Amino acid sequence: MRRPKIQTSRNKVDMSDDAQVRVVTKRLKLSQDELTALVSRIGNSITAISKEVAQQRAAKLPAGTVIASVTVTETTAELIVPNEAPAN
Repeated sequence: MRRPKIQTSRNKVDMSDDAQVRVVTKRLKLSQDELTALVSRIGNSITAISKEVAQQRAAKLPAGTVIASVTVTETTAELIVPNEAPAN
């Protein structure tokens, strides 16, 4: 008789699997104790854990810190120099 292979959930952390714990702690830059505390408080969803870690890190930023992001939306092919006549 064929039985289907049990598929594990990709978005959950199995705390009994050392490889998964090692990967998640390395990716989120946490200790194993911190990850265990988060899982016991929030649950084992990787998305929820990463959001909580981001919120905790944002709360620890000093008050005067400005986070700036620059996105390039358009590139120009020519450089326009003022006070110069166009070449014909």
